[in-house]
Amino acid sequence: MENLKNKVVIITGASSGMGKANALYLANQGAKVVLGDIREDRLQTVVQEIEENKGEVVTTVVDVTKREDVQKLVDKAVEYFHRIDVIINCAGVMPQSYLYENNYEEWDKGIDTNLKGMLYGIGAVLPIMHKQESGHIINISSIGAHSVMPGGAVYSATKYAVKALTEGLRQEEAEIGKNVRVMSVSPGSIDTEFTHSIADPEIRAQFDQLSENAISPDAVARLIAFAINEDEEVGLNEVIIRPTNQKL
Repeated sequence: MENLKNKVVIITGASSGMGKANALYLANQGAKVVLGDIREDRLQTVVQEIEENKGEVVTTVVDVTKREDVQKLVDKAVEYFHRIDVIINCAGVMPQSYLYENNYEEWDKGIDTNLKGMLYGIGAVLPIMHKQESGHIINISSIGAHSVMPGGAVYSATKYAVKALTEGLRQEEAEIGKNVRVMSVSPGSIDTEFTHSIADPEIRAQFDQLSENAISPDAVARLIAFAINEDEEVGLNEVIIRPTNQKL
């Protein structure tokens, strides 16, 4: 994938799951990756693996619910590599509880991370991409942006919002004409630790059943690499990726 070489790619939520898979795969393809995550120890494990394979990587601890943290990550990318080609907004949480339980703290965390954290990433990179007249914004949504399950109303609400945000951004950027590509990726059942925090046993059992056919996060990384590698005039805007045998 020749177009990936030397691309400067920011990835949030990079210490595990799809974020980690993207970091490792893109670095292996010659991209320069700038990684942010709230878990510094796990982030350093990813760094070590990339450096062992002679990849270029820069990191900083980032809580995406804090706008100044996200700005710091973007500033670091510019400081080290003088441009930003791609941002993958991958950081996310999965609030799963019934609405009657009034889990306000979980609701706040879901909205702050999944939606506001993504907005902070978009807001930080857009001025740079406009100045460059090129860039690629990739937002990780979910199959939950296309269907809703009991207990997952708040999670799906945040992901429907991500879908709407991404499409609105795509239309704005097409109108502005600064060559910024915009993409939404909606994963189905992926083999990550994302569902491990679900406390409700009934909801957890539903996800355990869905996870029986889960695919590797590497599949998501390959898809995103394919999209980045396309010529700049080609916009791959919305993709659902899930196991072949996943019904929902």
